[in-house]
Amino acid sequence: MRVDLVTVVVAEYDPAIAFFTEVLGFELAEDSPSLTNDGRPKRWVVVRPPGGGTGLLLARADGDEQAAAIGNQVAGRVGFFLQVDDFDATYRRMVDAKVEFVRPPRTEPYGQVAVFRDLAGNRWDLLGPA
Repeated sequence: MRVDLVTVVVAEYDPAIAFFTEVLGFELAEDSPSLTNDGRPKRWVVVRPPGGGTGLLLARADGDEQAAAIGNQVAGRVGFFLQVDDFDATYRRMVDAKVEFVRPPRTEPYGQVAVFRDLAGNRWDLLGPA
């Protein structure tokens, strides 16, 4: 058993795809036409870290309630964790790409960590080895 997908509610598909693939280095695993429960067109968009693992379903907000969740899916907490092998290189690449870091890198017993926001405003931990 494994968690295959986690939904991230976004304002629009294409900027979200660009952020996760071009800035974070995820792979676009799927981008297919689909339908909402009431038959309106939407897209089924999945991005995954290179080599697989749990993917993100990028879901465009549908209605006011979902739009209100954009950037605040976990009530302001860090809700997503991106583990990388080369923390320093990844951090520099993300800074160069103008990713907003809300806490600078620090070393904890479990490794290096810096908190950043995705394009919607959700907080993530960038994690690397100690």
